[in-house]
Amino acid sequence: MKITPQCVVALTWTLKDTLGDVLDELDEPVEFLLGGNDLLAAIEEALQGHAAGDKLDLHLEPENAFGDYDENLVFLEPRKIFPAELEKGMTFDGAAMPAGASAQMPQDHIYTVTDVYPEHVVLDGNHPLAGIAIRLALKVEAVREASEQEIGKGSLGTGFFKLDALAPPGNDTLH
Repeated sequence: MKITPQCVVALTWTLKDTLGDVLDELDEPVEFLLGGNDLLAAIEEALQGHAAGDKLDLHLEPENAFGDYDENLVFLEPRKIFPAELEKGMTFDGAAMPAGASAQMPQDHIYTVTDVYPEHVVLDGNHPLAGIAIRLALKVEAVREASEQEIGKGSLGTGFFKLDALAPPGNDTLH
């Protein structure tokens, strides 16, 4: 079966930056819904027409990957409004920020704690790979038709490099 919109594709990959440093590896196949919210548009487009066993090498500039780095998404917030056990690397949903957080923070972002000071916390709403061109070596492991339920949900729940709010620090897995 060839890859078409609204099918399910199982992928493995190696993700590198432009210097060749490995950022993420997925050795065991993971299924993604094409035509939903699981993959970047540039990856979905590149996969069209391919079949199980095919390999693709993609180079994605920031505008086709995770966007340019936006310094306007970095906020200095009062330390006292956050939990006592706050650590660098923790994430917070912009729609559920503690009372007292800046009203200028867009609610549709996930914010990562990048620094913790006695009086302030630095929160960054950029994706960790924002501003970085990436190289992605993909292998299509399997392709199947998506069920009506999967299409209706718009995702198999495994978004491509999506951040989860309140993820524990030290969870450096990007997939």
